Amino acid sequence: MTQPLADRLRPQALKDVVGQDHLLGEGKPLQQMAENKNLRSMILWGPPGCGKTTLARLMAESSGLEFEGLSAVFSGVADLRKTFDRARDYRKMKKGTVVFVDEIHRFNKSQQDAFLPVVEDGTIILIGATTENPSFELNSALLSRCPVYILKRLETDALESLLQRAEAEMHRQLPLDDQARIILKSLADGDGRYLLTMVEAILSTKPKKNLNTQELETLIQQRAPLYDKNQEAHYNLISALHKSVRGSDVDAALYWFARMLAGGEDPHFIARRIVRMANEDIGMADPNAIVQAMTAWQTFERLGSPEGELALAQALVYVATAPKSNALYNAYNEVKQRAEQTGSLMPPMYAVNAPTKMMKKAGYGSGYVYDHDTEEGYAGTNYFPPEMKRETYYEPVDRGFEREVQKRLAYFQSKRKVVA
Repeated sequence: MTQPLADRLRPQALKDVVGQDHLLGEGKPLQQMAENKNLRSMILWGPPGCGKTTLARLMAESSGLEFEGLSAVFSGVADLRKTFDRARDYRKMKKGTVVFVDEIHRFNKSQQDAFLPVVEDGTIILIGATTENPSFELNSALLSRCPVYILKRLETDALESLLQRAEAEMHRQLPLDDQARIILKSLADGDGRYLLTMVEAILSTKPKKNLNTQELETLIQQRAPLYDKNQEAHYNLISALHKSVRGSDVDAALYWFARMLAGGEDPHFIARRIVRMANEDIGMADPNAIVQAMTAWQTFERLGSPEGELALAQALVYVATAPKSNALYNAYNEVKQRAEQTGSLMPPMYAVNAPTKMMKKAGYGSGYVYDHDTEEGYAGTNYFPPEMKRETYYEPVDRGFEREVQKRLAYFQSKRKVVA
């Protein structure tokens, strides 16, 4: 069988690794480790196709160490024991061992713990590779012994470098026009291995002319975006969406909205988040925001996908362009804490009902002034517990509808001072 192009182009030296200059450039941490032959245990965290496996192998070779590769998908505790035993044998021969574990996040806690003693006593140097956030997936004990180095998705320049290497290897230019070449790199989505797989697919058809964008997209079946609704991408994108709305960046908000839908996110989840944005970041600055959000959600429930997604997009644009205020959000958080601290204080007697004669005789309801009976419809009564001084929680901002709310509160306060 023909050796895959990605394997044929696998870098043979650290200088050939593209897209990771922040780790391998002059004076950078991994470059210094290799140069000084002082390799230490580490975790390599990055997306698929960015070179984690290749980098681990080259680091071991540059340091003159034996290389043992494992996959957490297929390996168990028995495989670990055999690997550690081989490392002990190498140690007796004055040789060090790098144990590389691909997808290390798939090991359970006990399997991860198995590495601790052999890392601590120097039997092995562990290099783990993961596409998932180590903070969530790896034991804190393991992370304390293995610093995390973040590998980046391959940017356009790095992908272009790979294309040029592929063309040199194949002794021919890719049959693409300029725009199609740009689109090809975009379809790779930062994954060098996938890029080279697409190159092989293109060349295998032996096109008689340069392909344009439409012809390329017809030939290449675009893979689904890298998005796991239960993992970090889910939280990263919803965070970006929420912050875009808070920052009134409507175009960015629409982009992240579309990215989440393209990744298979449940539109109901997005609808709930838009409702949350209307409460948390807008509130009384535009009370209609919550109406728009809820109406969009109801519209989606009636229409479904894809028609109902437009209603969610409309609500998203509304909340992104609405005046912003977190005054209500802050007030609610503060008053929740205050309520816990003063949870046993009774209301004033005039603020409670007296449904029985005994309660009336005890003073319940005594002194209450019915606001509608006053000339201005406002009696100015203080409704805090008698043992508690008046406190201010809700402080509206000078934006949107809250400007009007400020005026109303100022009026109430001025009359309260007169009456109280």
